Amino acid sequence: MTIKTKAKETWLTPAQMSERSGVSIDTLRYYEKEGLLQNVSRAASGHRRYSSEDILWVEVLRCLRNTGMSIDQLRHYCALGAQGTGTEPERLALLNAHRQKVLQDIEKMQKALELIDHKISFYGSKTE
Repeated sequence: MTIKTKAKETWLTPAQMSERSGVSIDTLRYYEKEGLLQNVSRAASGHRRYSSEDILWVEVLRCLRNTGMSIDQLRHYCALGAQGTGTEPERLALLNAHRQKVLQDIEKMQKALELIDHKISFYGSKTE
């Protein structure tokens, strides 16, 4: 993959960013439209270009989405971040609440996995 470099910054095209992050180009545009991915740089031609900081931020967004955080919650979290210093307690509370939900989801999945394992054992004993 070729990464374009300009003014000591490494820039990725949308296709490169998509490949690197595992997020589709449409999703990147959607995140930008929703204010989740802010201040995306543009080349002189007007094409989007993504920085190393953008890559790290998309990884955070992807993690939060993959663990069930809603777009509204993400939007709120991003808005707090954009406000800067002074919003850390609210961001921390939001992440702690999300963490608790993730733990509950893991517990539910663990119980479901135990049931699946039980059924596998049951059918495994019937085929021996």
